[in-house]
Amino acid sequence: MSLSNKILLKPAPKGGFTVTVPALPGCITYGTYLEEAKHNAKEAIELYVESLKAHGEEIPSDESSL
Repeated sequence: MSLSNKILLKPAPKGGFTVTVPALPGCITYGTYLEEAKHNAKEAIELYVESLKAHGEEIPSDESSL
């Protein structure tokens, strides 16, 4: 099963980027550079979904979000 999640990248006040995943509450990460932030977001999403599966919880979808 392949999932696609939208991410929000926000420049951090002291540099780098904070990344949030709207469809996954509490899924937040950071990267010093844009590519690092994107990589960390992918890893955070994978771990979040892995945890949901391990606990038998539903995996949220953001297919209908803009």
